[in-house]
Amino acid sequence: MFYAYVLKSENFDYCYKGHCENLNERLKQHNSGNTKSNKFYIPFKIVYFEEFDNVKDAILKEKYFKTAAGRRYLKSKIII
Repeated sequence: MFYAYVLKSENFDYCYKGHCENLNERLKQHNSGNTKSNKFYIPFKIVYFEEFDNVKDAILKEKYFKTAAGRRYLKSKIII
């Protein structure tokens, strides 16, 4: 399975959108500081995710999350 996900920083007003194959492992990578782009915002928690059968669909959903329409969609599903 593949995932498109949204992480929220527990200490800052910052959300990260991404995709992966192993959601729990990816969260551990983010929280260990191994992701340079957002290591200053750790720790993170998963606030939303969707599951897909293939990586292409997960990537498309991640890209959607990063659009204005995607942000509105996420706001209707979760409080970010």
